[in-house]
Amino acid sequence: MSFHCKRCTQPLKIDDSLTNLDQAASDMLMAPLLAEGQFEANRHQKRAQTQFPEPMSRKISGGKPSSLPSPYKSVSEKRQSYPVSESFVMLPHPPKENNRPVSRPISILTSKSTNAISSVSPSNAVALLESSFHMESPSAAALEEVNWTRNNSLSHRLKVANRLFDIMSSQSDVDHPLCQECTDMLLEALEKQLEDVSYERDCYIEFMKKVKGSKLSREEEEELRKQLEELQVAEEDASTELQKLQEEEERLGRELKGLESEMKSLEDEEDEFWGKRNEYQLELDAFQNERDSINLKYDHDVKQYEKLQKTVVYNDAFCISHDGPFGTINGFRLGRLSTHPVEWNEINAAWGQTLLLLYTIASKLKFQFQNYRLVPMGSFSRVEKVGGDSVITYELMFLNRRFDHAMEAVLICLKQLGDFAEEKDKSLKLPYRINKDKIGDLSVRLQFNQDESWTKALRYMLTNMKWILLFASRANTANESDSGPK
Repeated sequence: MSFHCKRCTQPLKIDDSLTNLDQAASDMLMAPLLAEGQFEANRHQKRAQTQFPEPMSRKISGGKPSSLPSPYKSVSEKRQSYPVSESFVMLPHPPKENNRPVSRPISILTSKSTNAISSVSPSNAVALLESSFHMESPSAAALEEVNWTRNNSLSHRLKVANRLFDIMSSQSDVDHPLCQECTDMLLEALEKQLEDVSYERDCYIEFMKKVKGSKLSREEEEELRKQLEELQVAEEDASTELQKLQEEEERLGRELKGLESEMKSLEDEEDEFWGKRNEYQLELDAFQNERDSINLKYDHDVKQYEKLQKTVVYNDAFCISHDGPFGTINGFRLGRLSTHPVEWNEINAAWGQTLLLLYTIASKLKFQFQNYRLVPMGSFSRVEKVGGDSVITYELMFLNRRFDHAMEAVLICLKQLGDFAEEKDKSLKLPYRINKDKIGDLSVRLQFNQDESWTKALRYMLTNMKWILLFASRANTANESDSGPK
């Protein structure tokens, strides 16, 4: 037969003192449990005889519950106790060499059994000890000698220990046996429960003191009596006021009936009015629908007309933008860098588009260049300088010895057209100023110039060209508005 902890199911080794129990030791272990059972029975009987109301522990400020659930409680009620005849086992005296003081193992005693031991009077304990060591009669000694062989077997001793554990379990809320760790945890839980009960007791004591000290004095009773009289007077005034209000309510009720009759006649008139109004509304809706339809058509036509007015052919024909460090016109890059080489055919095409744009804007604005005449011919465009009867031609293409003179001539023509635009529109101001062959302090000449400076100067030139293109678009829109339908 093996024993296991009833809580953690760990195997237990039973102390030798439990396997060698004599009659006196068994009586000493069982007496506290029986005394506790008798005490519990008497307490339940007294409680059944005198039924007191439930204490108001839950209503006391700061109070805690009177009991906490124990984690070691395995059953909700105590087991059925064994018959009294089975609570005692007749054991023979052990041999003298094994007759040693009985040591109580910690793992089989609970707090209840410990408290119960303290409840046994010293005289009863002495009587138990004396009875255990009392000299037996020869007949008892002979009976012990006869039963020694039968009762001294290991299975019998284990059976006695098992019965002892069963009796202890039936007399308490905890199953036995328990290991050392589970016993320590049980003791901690019981100590916590004891603290809670002590705190609750202190709360009851404090509440009792408050109840005893809350008696009213004569001055307080007199003050309360005065307050009661004042409240009675206020009640009489309120009753009088209530009666007046009830009379006012009756008067208002009669007036309300008259107003309801008048409201009924007004509702009839309102119904007639709304009938006529609905007929008029239907006619108005039909007229408004027709008007809205005409307005929608008109708005659509106006938007189409405005869209056509804002449509500028120049913006679609000449798209000026930039591509990294280069200025572009219609996708052709104007400039050249060592890190970004551009074919001269593309540069010549860009110059041809630039000259064509300048020629187109001047023709639209009816502007005549002084001393210069533009001849747009794509990549083979040229600028002619007119001086009296002589004409000098500057071809605007690379590998021509007068390429720098042609670019300077284009810049001079751009300056003349820019001055004309600024004179016509005072709000217009070109971002880069032009002085001879320089724009924004950068020369457009290729000879004796760096590629970076030349490329940036050409980009400035296209920027000014875009501003003049914007001026031409505005002038075109204004002319169309003046000549359009009123």
